[in-house]
Amino acid sequence: MHIIKIDPRALKDNPDDARKSKSTPQGDALLAATIKAVGIIQPPVVSPEADGGNGFIIQAGHRRTRGAIAAELEEIEVIVTDPADDGGAMRSMVENIAREPLNPVDQWRAIERLVALGWTEEGIAAALSLSVRQIKKLRLLANVLPAMLDQMARGDMPDERQLRTIAAASIAEQKEVWKAHKPKKNETTTWWSVANGLSKTRMYARDASFDDELAQAYGIAWVEDLFAPADEDSRYTTDVEAFLGAQQEWMTNNLPKNGMITESNNWGQPELPKKAERVYGKPKKSDHTAMYLDREGKVQSVVYRMPEPKAAKGKASDGGAVAPAQRPDVTQKGQDMIGDFRTDALHEALQRAPIEDDTLMALLVIAFAGQNVRVDSGSGNTGSFRSQIAPHAAMLVDETGNLAFDQDTLRVAVRSVLIEVLSCRRNMSNSGIVSRIAGSVVGADSFLPNMGTEEFLLCLSRQALEAACTDTSVLPRNKVRDTRAALVEHFQEERFVHGSALFAPDANELADWKAHNEIVEDEDAGDPDGSVEDPEEGDIDPDAVSEGFREAAE
Repeated sequence: MHIIKIDPRALKDNPDDARKSKSTPQGDALLAATIKAVGIIQPPVVSPEADGGNGFIIQAGHRRTRGAIAAELEEIEVIVTDPADDGGAMRSMVENIAREPLNPVDQWRAIERLVALGWTEEGIAAALSLSVRQIKKLRLLANVLPAMLDQMARGDMPDERQLRTIAAASIAEQKEVWKAHKPKKNETTTWWSVANGLSKTRMYARDASFDDELAQAYGIAWVEDLFAPADEDSRYTTDVEAFLGAQQEWMTNNLPKNGMITESNNWGQPELPKKAERVYGKPKKSDHTAMYLDREGKVQSVVYRMPEPKAAKGKASDGGAVAPAQRPDVTQKGQDMIGDFRTDALHEALQRAPIEDDTLMALLVIAFAGQNVRVDSGSGNTGSFRSQIAPHAAMLVDETGNLAFDQDTLRVAVRSVLIEVLSCRRNMSNSGIVSRIAGSVVGADSFLPNMGTEEFLLCLSRQALEAACTDTSVLPRNKVRDTRAALVEHFQEERFVHGSALFAPDANELADWKAHNEIVEDEDAGDPDGSVEDPEEGDIDPDAVSEGFREAAE
C-alpha cells in the first residue's frame, strides 16, 4: 500500500461499485465545494487494473473523484492497494454507507453480491453493524419485479407496509398490477394503489388455537413477516380457507359441555338461540357456551342463558286451580297514550305557566338528571353524567315531590350541572364555543395555570417562543432550546398565559355562531322576547299552578 499523485480524470470507475443509484445533487455540490476549499482530506482507494493494463480502478471514492474533477483539480493523492479477494464488494459497500446512506435497492444488490461471493447473512450483519433481521428484510427485494426495483432505485420508495405486501405477491401478480399502475415518465408511483391491488387477507399464527400437528394436516405453511416488530409472533398464512377449517376442527374437538358452535353476524357478534340472554357475570352450571370465529379468525366464546320454561296457561299446579289472569286497568297502548298526554301538557305548561326564576333553575337541574339525558362530561369524574347530577337534583325535592330548597343548595346544584356539562377538552366532551363564552363571562382567565413550563413551551414554535419574550427581560437566543430554558427559568417567579389559551372567543367565529343559530320569528308564536301573556279565557289559571310551584315562589 502506498500513496501516489494522479490526475483524477485518469482513474477508472469500478463496474462493481455498490452505489448504482445517483447520490443527491445537494450532496455532490456540497462535496465539490468542500474539496475546492480544503482539498481531499481522505484520499480515494484504487488498485491496479487486473487485466495487465497500466491504469487504476477506483475501489472507494467515486464521489470524491468526481468532486475533484468538478473542483478542477489537476492532481489528487490516492492510496494504491491490492484488490480484495471479493473484488472489493464489502469495502465498497461499507465505504458508501459511511459517506452517504445507500438507496435500499443498492443495499440489497450489494448484499446479494456478497452472498454470491460466499458471505453469510450473519457475517454481513456483523460487518455492517446491522441485525440479521434487517438483512433478511432487505433481501425481500429479491421478490420484487425488476421494473419496480428500477423505479425504487430512482428514490421512489414505498413504505415498509406497502413493500411487505408487494414482496409477498408472486412476480406474475406484480407484473399484472404494475402494468395498470406504472407511472409516467418523471412521475412518482402511487404505491398504495399497487399494494392495494396485491393485498391478500392474512391469518396470523398468534391468532390460531390449533397446534402445529393440525396446521400440518391442513397444509398450512407459515411465512414470517419480516416487517413486523421483532418481539411478536409475526408468522402468517394467506390460505384463509385452511386456517378457518383448522380453527373449526379445534372448536369441535374442544367444545365444552352444554356448548355449541355458532356463526357471527354482520356486526361480528355471535348468533345466539332465540330468547337466549347473554351472561356477563359469573356463569351457572346450567348455562350454555357458544363458540364462534370473529372477523380476524380468532376463536371466541360467550356464555348465554335460556329462560325458564313457563307453566302452561289454564292448567292446574300442585293439584290446585289456576286463577285466571287479570287484565290490567290500562293496557300498554293506553300507557303510551298517557305518556303522550303528559308530555304535551308539560311542554305547554313550561311555555305558558308563570314560573319564578329560582323554580326554573331548579327544574333545569332536575331535567339534567333525567334518564333520557346523556352528556360527554369533561369533569374527569367517574360514573355517568346522571350519577353525578342526580344527588344534587334529589336535594331540591322533598318527600311529597314538591320543590323545597334554599338559595345555597340551588346555587351548588346549578354550579355542579355547569361543571359537568361545560368542557373545553379536545375530545368528545368538547362543548365548543359555548364553553369559551361561559369562561369569558365568569372570568376563568384568572384561574388558568402558569404555562411557562418546559412541558408546554416544548409545544411552541420559534416564533411563538420569541413572542413570549416580549415584555420580559429574556432575549431570544440563537438556539430554540436555549430560549425555552431561559423562559422556563424566568416564569418560575411569574405567571405566563399564552394568548391562544384565553377564553374570549374569536369575533368572526362568534358572529358565525350567532348567525347560524339565529331564531326565526313565528307569527303564530308568542312575543319574540319570550314573555308570557296574561292568561285569558281558556288559558291556565295562575291559581291552578301546583302547590310545589307556589312553595318555591314564596
